[in-house]
Amino acid sequence: MILHHPFAAAVCAGFIAGTVATFAQMLLWWLEGTPVIATLLRDARLTAAVVMGPGVLHHAPGWRWDVLIWATAIHFTLSVIYALIAWPVARAMTLSAAIGLGALYGAAIYVINLHGFTHVFPWFDVSRGWVTILAHLVFGASLFAGCAVLAHRLRHPRRLGRPGR
Repeated sequence: MILHHPFAAAVCAGFIAGTVATFAQMLLWWLEGTPVIATLLRDARLTAAVVMGPGVLHHAPGWRWDVLIWATAIHFTLSVIYALIAWPVARAMTLSAAIGLGALYGAAIYVINLHGFTHVFPWFDVSRGWVTILAHLVFGASLFAGCAVLAHRLRHPRRLGRPGR
């Protein structure tokens, strides 16, 4: 298993949480009646504009692979950074405590992302709202839970029935 090192486990937890939060956000958009694909593509442009410049915001809402690649790279880079910050605390927690504190961590990330970063990247204002807040809570909870579970696996690796290993 590749997750024999805490750094790798934290990175994995970041990717898992970033993925879970994205699917949660898409589900919440769908439940709310928001057009899921159009909103996902809008948010991809918002995110990619951090690197590509605000000119990308004015493009038609279609599938642009360069936009999707930059948006995905930024999304998961931030997810991993937030995971590396969370790891030292989350790794020592019980699962239930990790979920609770993780949700608070997600709330703090929401404030940083949607109220702090918007001073530099004002175009993110349009993505503020209850769906984005809940997606950040899901991110934080799943991040801390992932860190706690993976840290437990690091401390207590399964022996798979092989004594002495």
